Amino acid sequence: MGLAVRPRRPGLLAGRSATVRIGAIAVAAVIVAEAAVWVLRPRGETFDPAPVSEHAYFSQQQLDRASDFRDGQRLLGFGTLAVEGAVLVVLAIWRPAPLRTALRHASHRPLLGAAAVGAGISLTLAIVGVPFGIAANERARDVGLSTQDLGSWLSDAGKSAAIGAALAAIGATIAVALLRRLGRYWWIGGSVAVVLFGVVFSWLGPVLVAPLFNKFKELPPGKTRSQVLSLGEQAGVKIGHVYRVDASRRSTAINAYVDGLGPSKRVVVFDNTLRQLPPAQLRSVLAHELGHVKGNDIVRGIAWLALVAPLGVLFIQLAGGALARRSGDDPRSPAALPALALSVAAALFVLGIASNQLSRRVEARADSFALELTKDPKALIGVQKKLALTNVAQPDPPSALQWLFGTHPTTMQRIGAAVTFERQQR
Repeated sequence: MGLAVRPRRPGLLAGRSATVRIGAIAVAAVIVAEAAVWVLRPRGETFDPAPVSEHAYFSQQQLDRASDFRDGQRLLGFGTLAVEGAVLVVLAIWRPAPLRTALRHASHRPLLGAAAVGAGISLTLAIVGVPFGIAANERARDVGLSTQDLGSWLSDAGKSAAIGAALAAIGATIAVALLRRLGRYWWIGGSVAVVLFGVVFSWLGPVLVAPLFNKFKELPPGKTRSQVLSLGEQAGVKIGHVYRVDASRRSTAINAYVDGLGPSKRVVVFDNTLRQLPPAQLRSVLAHELGHVKGNDIVRGIAWLALVAPLGVLFIQLAGGALARRSGDDPRSPAALPALALSVAAALFVLGIASNQLSRRVEARADSFALELTKDPKALIGVQKKLALTNVAQPDPPSALQWLFGTHPTTMQRIGAAVTFERQQR
């Protein structure tokens, strides 16, 4: 009696091999992202935060108010992430019959079909997030942070959805065109496309997209503009443009930021900031933003993107292709776009953690720059207190959430850095 030979299962073995490869690429992408954070970290002195208690700067009532508000907003944010993730899983893996039919028809004209599928995915995600956004805006109105009624909020949401759909259509078309032309080397062309998109959007976004939501006016000659120019000259910074934005039409928050490349480079200050901050605190805010200009932080962000894009896009290609084949789709057709979108979402979430680490270091260096430029730690402390109270922010949020989502040091870390500088001055 002969021995029975169990047949091999090449499909299963190939599936395991592909899973191992995808996992290895994912780990490598995270390692490269962390290395990029280290390589691109801002040089120069930063001030280690002194240990300070939030109770020394905020009352218990203020802390409780911020916790109640932010805890609810986080739940809504997590709900949005969960629902959008579930929608992407449904689109990529579990296909209702009408969706399968639509994707099959889209594949008959690959590029036009890709644009339609990309826009459709983007609009679907925008629509499922609307209830959470409305609830978040209503809660912000209740605490006096938002100044938008429902109609105004829906108008902004509609603009964002339309812009997102247009960008998704363009991105999906480029993705399918590259897949059909480059095949297994798609990740190379995709990496170049991602970086080019980052450059173009950083350059044109401030002049084409931002004005769709707000009115920007260059600061006229006067005390504030003179202060900005004086700070810039003192710091040796070529400022570019300085704009006032009508943020009060949407929020009572105070803020300022830097964006743009080349001729679109600008410092933007909220009208609320100009109205509410006393001169010393406004000077501290402006000095912080000039720190971003001095450090070329927009270029730094693009450089980080260029370093992480190749392995990130390779992961998207492998994971998206595996999911598409699992559903019986051609990985080079528009039918594969839901699988690619799910892979993109996973990659962005994980790599975003590393990106936030770099952002926190950049913001800490800008704070140090402001302290060195103004020699006024009390002003920075006053700004941080005002920011936390006006924006109803937790001065010391949960450490796990700060590690995952925090783009800036916490309020108490920033106050602690100012305290350290103050002690060194003494």
